[in-house]
Amino acid sequence: MSKDEAKIPEPRRSLIVSIESKLPDLNIKSCYDVEDEGKGEILNTVENLTSLNDQDACYGLSKLLFELEVEIFARVSCFQYWKLNFLNKQFSQLLQSREIFRVRRERGFVQPCVFMLSSGETCWTMFDKDFKNFRQLPKVPSDDCFFHGDKETISAGTHLIVTGREVERIVVWRYELEINKWIKDTEMITPRVMYASARHGTDAFFAGGIKASDKGKSEVVNVAERYNSDTKTWKAMHVMNKRRKISSGCFLRGKFYVLGGRDENDVHLTCGESYDEITDSWRLIPDMLKGMTFMTPQSPPLIAVVNDNLYLLETWLNELWVYDIDANAWQNLGVVPVKANAALGWGVAFKSLGNMLLVIGGSSAQPWNNTMSVYTCRPSPKLGKMVWEENKHCCDGVQLNHFIRNCCVMIA
Repeated sequence: MSKDEAKIPEPRRSLIVSIESKLPDLNIKSCYDVEDEGKGEILNTVENLTSLNDQDACYGLSKLLFELEVEIFARVSCFQYWKLNFLNKQFSQLLQSREIFRVRRERGFVQPCVFMLSSGETCWTMFDKDFKNFRQLPKVPSDDCFFHGDKETISAGTHLIVTGREVERIVVWRYELEINKWIKDTEMITPRVMYASARHGTDAFFAGGIKASDKGKSEVVNVAERYNSDTKTWKAMHVMNKRRKISSGCFLRGKFYVLGGRDENDVHLTCGESYDEITDSWRLIPDMLKGMTFMTPQSPPLIAVVNDNLYLLETWLNELWVYDIDANAWQNLGVVPVKANAALGWGVAFKSLGNMLLVIGGSSAQPWNNTMSVYTCRPSPKLGKMVWEENKHCCDGVQLNHFIRNCCVMIA
């Protein structure tokens, strides 16, 4: 052994001794010194470990290391997970266990992210809430009919649910964030398109739409069902009072709402309906969209919920409205800085992004520009008109197409 090697001290070895104790919340600042209290717990745990046989001790340490890894990675942005997937098989297995995402929900670490498919693109793109980070999803292994046809997109938990028509039938593709893969899901109980939908935690709700009858003709339906991302199953709900297509859905104050659309006679509906999970029943809301302008072929109502308030982007006048649920009336909050009326509401994204409203479309201030602009605002109905801020540093290196085919927000 050389003299230099002799001077190198042996590395210190530390023993993780707590087996079942919960990790502290790293986001809470302690107001007292816990060092002395912790020493007693450590000594007790050491005594417990020495009384265990080797097999039990190894199991305890393995369990602790697993819980520790989950707690650490739950604090990391989910945009980094795909990179960490290349580290080793162990992290991939940890990610697929869904424990990381469960802990993120329980600890309040979840963040909204935006999934978007623009015209001319073959893959969905995932953005963070500030549109500073993005990554492209794998291509859906479907046929050309699915790619070029109309599709509906909604999230449920960490699943992205996309419904569309392939050559033979209506299908559902499910993207799982945990494994970064598309899977052809089990079919809806009543396969259909052009329905209203809304996410609520790990569930997604679906109502109405157009289904193909046995004779090949289209039929407007009033059926409803829900998808659970934990069990990956579909469950039927009670039917709505009205048949409707091209309508919109949202979750407002604990209930699933369906607004507008057209009935089986292609007549525009001004009524809405709310669904109560406890009673499995629908309540008809007459004149919920009374006074709104309807054009054909107009997009479904562009709606979003922030802080338990329902907002609507009136596409004909490019105006923002807020709903008074008690008076069943709408209040005008001013003009939105996008050209939503350019294609009667189609090609524009209007979503809730945490405590903000998000709108993506052609800028009214730059009518000559064919690219999309991203605006956000923090709505407050009591303050009246909203102040919109443009995201001028949106995804450097990515040019958003002038027409958005699908857009939804996931909380993960």
